[in-house]
Order: sequence, then C-alpha cells, then structure tokens
Amino acid sequence: MRFSKLFIPTLKEIPKDVVLKSHEYLIRGGFIGQIGSGIYNFLPLGKRVLDKIRAIVKEEMDKAGANEVALGFVTPADLWQKSGRYERYGKELLRFKDRKENDFVLGPTHEEVITELVKTYIKSYKQLPLHLYQINLKFRDEIRPRFGLMRGREFIMKDGYSFHCDERDLKREFDLMEATYCKIFSRLGLDFRVVLADSGAIGGSGSKEFMVLAQSGEDTLCVCEHCHYGANLEAAVRLPKTPPSPPPQADFAKFHTPQIKTIEALAEFFKIDTFYTLKAVVKKAIFDKGKSELVFFFLRGCDSLNETKALNAISGANELIEVSSEEISKIGLVAGFIGPYALRNLTQSSYIYFDNELRDAKNLICGANEEDYHFVGVDLGAFEGLEYRDLIEVKEGDFCLECAKENNPKKSKLYFTKGIEVGHIFQLGEKYSAAMGATFLDEKGKAKPFVMGCYGIGISRLLAAIIEQNHDTKGMKWTKSTAPFLVDLIVSNTKETHQMDFAQKLYEALEEAGIECLFDDREERYGVKMADFELIGFPYAIVIGKGLSEGVIELVRRESLEKEKLEIQDFENLKISILKELRDKCL
Repeated sequence: MRFSKLFIPTLKEIPKDVVLKSHEYLIRGGFIGQIGSGIYNFLPLGKRVLDKIRAIVKEEMDKAGANEVALGFVTPADLWQKSGRYERYGKELLRFKDRKENDFVLGPTHEEVITELVKTYIKSYKQLPLHLYQINLKFRDEIRPRFGLMRGREFIMKDGYSFHCDERDLKREFDLMEATYCKIFSRLGLDFRVVLADSGAIGGSGSKEFMVLAQSGEDTLCVCEHCHYGANLEAAVRLPKTPPSPPPQADFAKFHTPQIKTIEALAEFFKIDTFYTLKAVVKKAIFDKGKSELVFFFLRGCDSLNETKALNAISGANELIEVSSEEISKIGLVAGFIGPYALRNLTQSSYIYFDNELRDAKNLICGANEEDYHFVGVDLGAFEGLEYRDLIEVKEGDFCLECAKENNPKKSKLYFTKGIEVGHIFQLGEKYSAAMGATFLDEKGKAKPFVMGCYGIGISRLLAAIIEQNHDTKGMKWTKSTAPFLVDLIVSNTKETHQMDFAQKLYEALEEAGIECLFDDREERYGVKMADFELIGFPYAIVIGKGLSEGVIELVRRESLEKEKLEIQDFENLKISILKELRDKCL
C-alpha cells in the first residue's frame, strides 16, 4: 500500500480535551475521528488494527469450540423487562420507541437476547453445552464519556455466552475461557494480569477480569509480590490481621467519653491500637421504586469499608448513598457513638452487618448508642444472630491469603498497581435463564433452567489499552501482531529516481514475502515522514536516502528508535537479512 493512496489524516496539534496519550495519538495518527460525544469513526489505519485484533480473538474462540453469531443491535425492551434489568440497569441503557410506540433499547450487552434465542432452539440436555459469541457494536449511554476509546458510548465488543446442564460444566468452560483469553492477550503482545472481580450489573457468582497493566488505568489492582494472586479492590481479600499489641483488659462496662467522636480520638483516649475499636459506618441503601433503608456496617477501626462489598451484602439494593448527621439524629442515634447493642430494637433496621474478621472478636471498644459514652470489654461472641460479610477494603502491605494457604513460611505482601480492563468472564448461573423461563429437559425429563456463563472482550478499547502500555513522547508503539503495517518504507527524496527505483524493488520483494509494508512515496520532507513514522508507531522503518549512493540503507526499530545500516550490494542477501529480522521478531 502506498502512503499517497491511503487516507491517513495526521495532525501536529494536540486535540482539545484529551487526557490520555492513547486518545491524543489515535486522533493525531489518523486512526479515529470523533463524530459525537463518546462516538468515533474508525479510519483506515484504525480499521486495520481492529481487524487484526478481531482475527486473533475469532481464531482463539473458534479453537475453543465457540460458535460465532451476529445478534441485533436493537433489542425489544420486553426482553430486558423479563430479566428485571430494564429499570435496574439505569440511565446508561438507551431506551426509545419506534413509530408504532413499541419500546426498544440499544444493547450494551446481550444476555437477554441470547437467552431468548437458546430458549427457542435448545430443548434437551443432549444439545448442551453450547457456546455462542459475537463481535459486534454496542451502546452504553455513559454520563461522562471520556478518554477516547477507553470510555466511549459506542464501542465494539466480543461477547460470548455459554449454556450448560450444571455448575460443574460451567466451571469447566469458565476455566477454558480463562485459558483462551490468556492466549488472546499474549498473542496481542500485552503485559496483563488476571484478577478476581465483582460481577456488577451483569450478575452471577464468579467473575474474573483481564487487566492490561498501565499507570493510566482507571482500576486499582491488588496483587501479590510473590504469587499469581490479583484482584480488583472490590473483590480483594487478605490474610486476616493479627493483633498488633496485647488487647485492653476490661470487664464489660459503659464508659464516659466526652466529645470522643472519631476512631483516632477513641484510641488515643484509651491508649490502645485502633485494631481494638469497633467502627460503625451508616449508609442509605436505595432499592427499586425509590424505597430506601438505613444500613449499619461494623468493622475494626483500623479498616475501611469497601463500597462495592457493602452494596453486595444487601440483597436487592441498587446503590448506597451517604447519610447526614441529621438523618442519624432523627432515629435517636448520635454520629460517633453508634454501636451494636440494642441497635436493631432502636432502629428497627433489617440491615446490620459485621465484617468477617470480627467473628467472635473480644476486648473491643464500641459506641454505646448514647452521646459521650462507649462500651468497653465488648465480646461479639456473646451476641446472637449477627450477620457477617466481607466488608473491608484491602490495603497495601496487607498479607496475601493465597500464599498463606500454600503454607508459605514467609508472608507475602500485597501491593497496588493500575490496570485497564480489557476482558471480563462471569459465571452467571441461572440468573437470566430462570428469570426468562429458559429451560431444557434433563436426563430424567425434568425441566431445568440453563446454567450460563458470560465472556466479554473490549475490542475497540484494546486499541487504547495497547497504546497506553506502548508509547513514548513521540507517539505510539504498536505490538507486532496489531500494527496496521509492519514496515514503513520511507523514501527520503522522491525526486531522486534511483531512490524511488530501489524502494519500488524492495517494496515488491517485501510484499511478495507477505510482509505488510506501507510505501511512503509522498512528496514531503524527510523530517515530516519520520515524524509520522514515530507518531503512527509501525514496528519498523526502512529509510532509503542519501546513503543509497554509498551502498547503504537504514533499518529503524520503533521500540527504541535504534538505527542499523544495511549493505545493499547483494540485494538477495539484503532481502534475506531484512526478512529474518522481521520474521524472527514477529513469530
């Protein structure tokens, strides 16, 4: 392909309102163009990268036994109403009516559609398991589209859905997809980590994310310095904390604590570690149809509440919001002095939860549900009917639970890094099939809901993720499996006939050898061509310039911008050495 014949509208200026380098470089390099808020056109170079990513994903999915389909972008709203997500999904679901006043949505994901499809055609366990996937357009009406392809409203996604007779077979497919995704992201040339995650709006019982490691990532990942463990903060767990000091010894009693409203002040007042204090966090849970309830969470004073874990503890809740001191006062409590004693009777709340690490904890100090008073010598083991959940947010420096399970004599610490989510796999179970009446007949002729799995990859988001991990101050550095062209063949001066003739000969030889080459035959200055090469980020450039008269050309590696002179006196040997460099590094 000749540069002069390819539509590549590169820009020198930095576009307005860009934050991430991927956003800047993809626009400046002529890969994408914005047409609306969070909506982008893919130009020829961008489309070439998309096609390469799509091909790798499709090849690995097909190898894993999945079947490709193409589902409708527009979805009847009644399917979403059946699953219960029509209202619960929120304003990110774009709803509209057609000319006949029928309700539709633009699909951000296709669990409902695929479940209805399989419900129609699959009737017996003999037809299972089945895995269907598509690589198609999606739309999510983001309130604040930003970061280019990283968080757009319209995007391209690979979404797959599997159907099984039982949980055991679902787990088999889930593990197969984890291995398949690892192959995909390895082939794409990415440095990534598989992490445990929260299932979010998709639902289900088991979930893993695939994170491209990049400091610009929106997600904070908790990973182990020693083993493979990794998780998002909303799913991270740790080895339970051990007492940092001897516990305070006191018989149970109410103690006057004037104006002691914070955990830090409480620990200082009693000269103890915050480990031995009981922190109360009050939130308001919002349910369907505007219903709301106050929720009380208890954890050690040295810990922090993870909002996602807290929300997951409450069945049916859609979100948690802050509660003011005035709202707390209206139910007869005082902020800073809330404790578990008689709390259910005082508030009539059905939502009181304790962190798992507090199970049977002793020697605690907590609020007495009375202003300026706390209880000492508190023993949670004496309470009946306490509900325990995983509520705490893991911190850097906490110890890895997985290493402890393996009896590692040395405790391994957890640390935080940043990542970009590019894939997510879920064990959905019967969440959608049961809600939509999608059943099959088992071996005994009994109707059972399908057991489902869901598997997504952000195809268009991958363009941004690749660049966030691979760029410098000059531009992009595409991985060799995703670069729109492997080689940029640059002619320094197109008016020099011998340069153009040699370039044409080399171009034809590379093309014949199956090397994707862009022949920069533009009548532009050499500096302009090199700046475009550095910006666009092809893995290699071959420069044919003044050195040709002395029998040499240059090979430039984009990764390091290292230059190597190549002798041209024996063209066949020159071709062999170039092909060896390209093929050895690309296989």
